[in-house]
Amino acid sequence: MKLFLVGYMGCGKSSLGKKLARAMGVRFVDTDAEVESREGATIADIFHYEGEEYFRKSERFILEELATSDEDMVVSTGGGLPLWRDNMEVMNQVGTTLYLKRTAEQIASRLSPHGREKRPKLRGLNDEELVAFMRENMAQREPFYQKATLTIDCTPLSDVELVTRIKEYIDEQ
Repeated sequence: MKLFLVGYMGCGKSSLGKKLARAMGVRFVDTDAEVESREGATIADIFHYEGEEYFRKSERFILEELATSDEDMVVSTGGGLPLWRDNMEVMNQVGTTLYLKRTAEQIASRLSPHGREKRPKLRGLNDEELVAFMRENMAQREPFYQKATLTIDCTPLSDVELVTRIKEYIDEQ
């Protein structure tokens, strides 16, 4: 069983993914952390020095490794990974994709100053600009995220409730 968490940056894929993997007794993989580890650089530096195309190719290489692995796992994907080429289709073919849906306002309120700074596209935006940027960017990404096997509106739920619901869904499969 492979569970791929998709959604906008800052929606909680990594924090929820770790809790889910622990609850399910499987490995947790964060594609952003894997890229940083293998490249020996932060995502912001990779974007700055190598460009987005290079970053997306690094992400894809990791996705292909995970897709061909026999290991059960929960994978937190980068916010843009589902948009690139046929990444969403690949994830849907080898596992279950779960779209963690939140509003721009919710995500903005979740992001610490460090969280904003480490994301190249959010650097230097004030609160108003951040929400406006996110709304527009999320609308462009929505069609890709909607290809997920399951969509969960995270708005009314705590992480504990989300883990319980997701586990129940996976167990029913």
